[in-house]
Order: sequence, then C-alpha cells, then structure tokens
Amino acid sequence: MALRGVWQLKKLIVSYCDWGGSSRGIRKSVWHPYLGYCSRLVAIKKLKRAFMESQLPSFKETNPQLEVVTELIRGQHPHLKAFYRNKNERVVCVKNMTPEDVLQHATRLRNAMGRKVVKLKTRHVTKHPSVQGTWTTALKL
Repeated sequence: MALRGVWQLKKLIVSYCDWGGSSRGIRKSVWHPYLGYCSRLVAIKKLKRAFMESQLPSFKETNPQLEVVTELIRGQHPHLKAFYRNKNERVVCVKNMTPEDVLQHATRLRNAMGRKVVKLKTRHVTKHPSVQGTWTTALKL
C-alpha cells in the first residue's frame, strides 16, 4: 500500500526448494487429466502452470517499484519474505499452496503497510475517553 504516494514494500524474496514436494506450486508445472470416461477427454490434459512460470513475471511487470528476488533453499519449505521501508519484515509460509494462493499472499504482502500488529486493550478506542464511562445498552437508570 502506498503511504503518501510511496509504496511501503521494498523487496520480496520468493524462497523455494527444487527437490521438495511442498514447493510444487511455486516451482514447476503439474499435469492434470480431465475427469471423464470418453477416450478423447482422457487424452486431453490440462497444464496447470506454476507460480514462477505464469504469475511471477506478470507480478514483476505490474509492480516495477518492487524488487522481486527468487532464492533456492534446499530442504526448506517455500516462503515469501517481505522487507518494508520502516525496517520491518514479514515471512509467510506458502507450503503446499496453489500458484493462485501464492499470488494472493504476494499481493497481500504488497498491499500491507509493514506495521507490527498491535493487540487492542479495549474494543472502544478514543483519544478523549469519557469521564462518565462508555455508554452501553444494559445501562440501568
């Protein structure tokens, strides 16, 4: 997300393993046959392209402000690592995910501000709290 016209995500690292099965959605193409009894339908195969082949080049083209790096790490589950301008980083595990899910997580990381998640102490947040207390429907007069 842009704050005052400046995108907050600087760098996105796509880490994967070239051997492990959990990186299959990122790494390579997988063939799936159509279901059916007709010999013509069984012979036709649908190519489900992987994230690095289909979505990653278009993601790079649509986000020229972003540095996208692929990293080969053997023996580890695939993950996306995002580095933001405010020196924060987020890591999202994309183990056993489809290429569409990986693209969705990459888009969410791009749209995030990079701030830390802060747990609220109360449901009602205000700069000037009421002296008399917050109003509720269960108020008995």
